[in-house]
Amino acid sequence: MDLKDQLQQLFPDHKPDETPEETTNKSQLWLQDAPILCKYEKRKGKPITILEGYTGANSDFKQLTKELKTKLSVGGSFKDETIIIQGDLRDQIMAILKEKGFNVKRVGG
Repeated sequence: MDLKDQLQQLFPDHKPDETPEETTNKSQLWLQDAPILCKYEKRKGKPITILEGYTGANSDFKQLTKELKTKLSVGGSFKDETIIIQGDLRDQIMAILKEKGFNVKRVGG
């Protein structure tokens, strides 16, 4: 008997909510018509990838930042309506965003 069965016996009238995996759906982020711009720069001699041009809510953009940093196992930040990711990861970032349904445009180099 696992924990779920034990809880069901203790609280027979309780209906369990959706699991967190079901609530995190890729359609939760607001998709836009204009492409997100993916740039490459060097700051203090170190490469960074910059994403800008998202017109949705800031909370959605922050969530997207967190997902990218987690999937790529890199550092980064969200500042002034731009996402800054450490390293030159344009190809991987563009693949992840296209998989989520975003239109992405590569700028420069």
